Amino acid sequence: MMCGSKCFLVEMELGGTKQVTARNSVGARKVIRGEFGAGVTILSVKEEKRHS
Repeated sequence: MMCGSKCFLVEMELGGTKQVTARNSVGARKVIRGEFGAGVTILSVKEEKRHS
């Protein structure tokens, strides 16, 4: 895990919702595109808030 990383919930047209660890929303999109290919349609990227 990278320093300063956060959890993001990425909603996709293809596979529903997936939790991704990245530094920012752009990094989360890169992880998804690397995993599922460039043709995947990403609907939303939301930061998951930590409960404390």
